[in-house]
Amino acid sequence: MLKQIFGSVFLLLGTFSVAQQEEVLRQVANDSLKEVATVDMYKIYSLVRDTTYVDTSLTIKSDYRFNYLRKDNFGLMPFANVGQTYNRLQYGLKKEKLSPDFGFRGKHFNYLEYDDVAYYHVPTPYTELYYRSVMEQGQNIDALFTVNPSKSLNFSIAYKGLRSIGKYINVLSSTGNFRFTTSYRSKNKRYVANAHVVYQDIFNAENGGIKNASEFEGGEEVYKERGTLDVNLRNASTMLKGNRFFLNHHFQLNKSAENKIVLSHQVMADKRYFQYVQTSSDSYFGTSYVQNQLDDRVDFRQIQNSLGLVYDQSTAGEIGLDIENRQNNYYYTSVVYNNGTVIPSLLSDKWWFYRAYYQLEKKQWNVNFDYQGGVTDATLNDLNVNFGLKFWKSELLLHYQMINRVPDYQYRLNQSNYTGYNWVNNWNNERSNKIGVELKSPILDLSLDARLLMNKLYFSNDSTTAVVVTPKQYAEGIGVVGIKASKEITVGKFAWNNTVLYQRVEQSQSIVNLPDYVVRSSVYYSDYFFKKALFMQVGFTGNYFSKYYSDVYNPLIGSFYVQQEKMIGNFPMIDFFVNAKVRTARLYLKAEHFNSSFAQNNFYSDPANPYRDFVVRFGIIWSFFN
Repeated sequence: MLKQIFGSVFLLLGTFSVAQQEEVLRQVANDSLKEVATVDMYKIYSLVRDTTYVDTSLTIKSDYRFNYLRKDNFGLMPFANVGQTYNRLQYGLKKEKLSPDFGFRGKHFNYLEYDDVAYYHVPTPYTELYYRSVMEQGQNIDALFTVNPSKSLNFSIAYKGLRSIGKYINVLSSTGNFRFTTSYRSKNKRYVANAHVVYQDIFNAENGGIKNASEFEGGEEVYKERGTLDVNLRNASTMLKGNRFFLNHHFQLNKSAENKIVLSHQVMADKRYFQYVQTSSDSYFGTSYVQNQLDDRVDFRQIQNSLGLVYDQSTAGEIGLDIENRQNNYYYTSVVYNNGTVIPSLLSDKWWFYRAYYQLEKKQWNVNFDYQGGVTDATLNDLNVNFGLKFWKSELLLHYQMINRVPDYQYRLNQSNYTGYNWVNNWNNERSNKIGVELKSPILDLSLDARLLMNKLYFSNDSTTAVVVTPKQYAEGIGVVGIKASKEITVGKFAWNNTVLYQRVEQSQSIVNLPDYVVRSSVYYSDYFFKKALFMQVGFTGNYFSKYYSDVYNPLIGSFYVQQEKMIGNFPMIDFFVNAKVRTARLYLKAEHFNSSFAQNNFYSDPANPYRDFVVRFGIIWSFFN
């Protein structure tokens, strides 16, 4: 049966791909001349001018990126259904902002921030189609189309959508990420603009996890049908929804190519909301003000405007000065009186920031200094220093960061129909110091990340009979050290790819909880078939993390809280995969967590939510250059 499926798919691909050459050569009419467009001319770049190009190769790294987030998710633990949240196995995966963020971070893994959006420059229209099957009744798609009407102007339009009903009761995921971008570069290259509009919605039915762990762990035949397991919530859901307009543009004031003076401007209007809806209250979250039609909603609006001046000297480097204004409004619809405490409906901030930076790039080394401070009564600053050195086919990267930031709004103000989830706080600033060292070499990729955290904010449960979570601040220091090593060993057509992370946390209370070890290992075979018309990889990938007191996801606040009652981990998750490439199409067939069918039922994503069972999923990424 498997051979028939692959044979049919390969035949279909071959029929539609006859006109596509492996090198993706295209003849582009340009007046009376003709240019040959190669794949490295299809460029993808970010706001910080990191440029890559369309990659249609099939490697183990592309397999790691073939998932709902479309990026390598090492250090993240998925939940049972696609489109749910992720538990954190590695610290520091999210960059902290100087000004307060919205919060509700457990809902933001698939939410594209302004610096996550990519821009394009292509010699011919380019289309990329992504499809992957889900857990049950649905699909995951991501379609992109981009075109340059002229060499100066680019447009792109893309949509990523997901619907998956899942195996457990009340875990439906339905998400959408629409993005439209445009880029312009004048013929003399003195004016450059990048803009985008993004609309996003992330809906999840929320069951709060299973009620009785013994039913899952006992392995009885009746409970192997996961829909028979009782759950904590049957009528609850959450929605994170937002839209954003963003424009970044700059103009070179003079005509010199050696001594550039550039005026830059950036503006962003961002609005989003988080909403928790429940048809009737449940004692799982304690007592409530109303019994039916619970609707907790909070809105966030941010307007950002910055103006900068840059002097770029070809040999001495680039120095820049920026001034930025941010206006934030975080609000509910009314004031709440909770046990004699007035819970306001609004937090409104106006921030002025200044930024100074310097960067210099040479052939063998580069240096970057970036400092941002706040023009406020409170001390706000973010210092970043980076140094890179290339030698002997290797690269050494050094990084230092010191940040003193205002806590996220969710920690400061929350309103809910559940009485225990109403608070207003005035916390101290969170502070951290980080040192990072990274070595990339043909022998080994190695990185060290050491952090000292002060005034760390977290959530924890205040009740023994229900889940009543409130924020708290830990005034003492927390030390977090992580060492990660990666290496691939090849012998003929066989390869062994490994990534190992070791972490240690020093703290007097359990605030930051992480596993000591996180491991990913892939063993696979690669070869060409049918006169090199087909390239295939077949192998196994195993993931593992050691036991630890994992944080627990709380859907009412869209965030995780700490606990010390149940440990999870110390179970392997083994996938069998068959990946293939025909022309510019890459196919992925994966038997996920196939060892769960004969292993103990001890696999959890967090203490209340089991990880997914064995499932076979199929997907494809197809690129069109025409």
